[in-house]
Amino acid sequence: MSNLPNGWATTTLDKVAEWGSGGTPSRKNPKFYDGTIPWIKTGELGSKYIKGSSEHISEDAVRKSSAKIFPVGSVGIAMYGATIGKTSIFGIEASTNQACAVAQPHEHALDHEFLYYFLRSEKQSFIDAGKGGAQPNISQGVLKEWLIELPPLNEQKRIVAKIEQLFSELDKGVEALKAAKAQLKLYRQALLKHAFEGNLTADWREANKDKLETAEALLTRIKTERESRYQQQLDDWKQAVKKWGAGRKEGKKPVKPKPPQVQSSMVQNDQKDLPHGWEWFCVSELCDVVRGGSPRPAGDKRYYDGDIPFLKVADITRSSSAYLDKFSYTIKKLGLQKTRFVNANTLMISNSGATLGVPKICLIEATFNDGIAAFLGLNESLLLYHYYFWQSKTLSLRNINQGAAQPNLNTNIIGETCIPICSQQEMLCLVEELETNLSTVGQMEIDIEAQLKKSETLRQSILKKAFSGKLVPQDPSDEPASKLLERIKAEKAAQAAANKPTKKKTRRKAS
Repeated sequence: MSNLPNGWATTTLDKVAEWGSGGTPSRKNPKFYDGTIPWIKTGELGSKYIKGSSEHISEDAVRKSSAKIFPVGSVGIAMYGATIGKTSIFGIEASTNQACAVAQPHEHALDHEFLYYFLRSEKQSFIDAGKGGAQPNISQGVLKEWLIELPPLNEQKRIVAKIEQLFSELDKGVEALKAAKAQLKLYRQALLKHAFEGNLTADWREANKDKLETAEALLTRIKTERESRYQQQLDDWKQAVKKWGAGRKEGKKPVKPKPPQVQSSMVQNDQKDLPHGWEWFCVSELCDVVRGGSPRPAGDKRYYDGDIPFLKVADITRSSSAYLDKFSYTIKKLGLQKTRFVNANTLMISNSGATLGVPKICLIEATFNDGIAAFLGLNESLLLYHYYFWQSKTLSLRNINQGAAQPNLNTNIIGETCIPICSQQEMLCLVEELETNLSTVGQMEIDIEAQLKKSETLRQSILKKAFSGKLVPQDPSDEPASKLLERIKAEKAAQAAANKPTKKKTRRKAS
């Protein structure tokens, strides 16, 4: 016994639509791409209606290639690659490339909007059907033989109307969620700004006035920390030189570290006034800023695929965590001469490309490429303070490089950046307050993402109900789909007969 709703019929897509595909005119003839006919590619599909294209071809291009012009109301679907299953209704007359299949529904049997939603509901199935090759793809043959449970035409229109009503309600909810997500992003930046203006720890300062450091005490502490770091560097250098000499002086001689440059007075600048107990310092006064290096040529087996972690920008930007403990690439000992090595618990920042200005605390010993800078000599207990400071600067750092062909954040820019410094106790308090607030923001973002995913699941549920006859009631007065299919079959037979060439009768010659 059939489970189909009354009036429905099972058929294939080639029985209810005429199918075709497009083509790509020769790129060797520039005039082919200097016309007025929209030429749609699969990457442009996806919205319900498509009303324009990035490229246009000429009538001559259509004549001299496999490209075709499809009428308004046609439904296109992507057959290849990452875009497989993306679907749109043509709101314009247009041509396509060969990666698009295009259906022209039989108007008395299949509503074009119904077909659009049906194809959309089948997207994952199309993706699954296309798996197996180097590039997933489906063919027109697959599409033509694809089963569809067809309702009466009037019911199709009711189904479309109900889908759009429910989707409209969902869209309003999604819009509100996305607006809330954007507001949280702004709030996160405002919170970071608030923190490094001293506002987040105002109550702590009021309750701990006796623990505030004077400007002179701050400077003395920083000088002491830098000097201690320098002495350690000197000791390490002496050991490295000794080892280098004992090893027949192979490779480059270790470079003697430079003494720290800490000013005798705090930075004088036009930065915003800070609370009592806070002072501005240049980053270069607090630590050494160094850039990584990349063994060249890239991928050379003399340098790469060893057992020493080698970090790239993608490792820095891969996650939103403050910490980095994973790597994707390695180098050999020979590659060490062409890069830079850092100890665990080192603050880093991406300094080139579209993702510059992203900080990360590296928890492993590693080398790193020239798209990353590292801060050497920072107090490990205060790494999170510096991490959050650079997070607060990400957008402004990108604005500095706006318009550059390859955005680049050199070590001078980093070193000359002003950072507000206060007592260690207050810095630790600031980090604690920040993390409490940011944790709340993070949970709200997680909740929003969950709601967005739920809305997409609900969307698929609506489509599933629609194409199983459970979204709108059936109307016994509707003409059954079987009658529509019979009419199409009869029309096709009549058309085939009309197009069949007739044989001319030849007269017999009289003997």
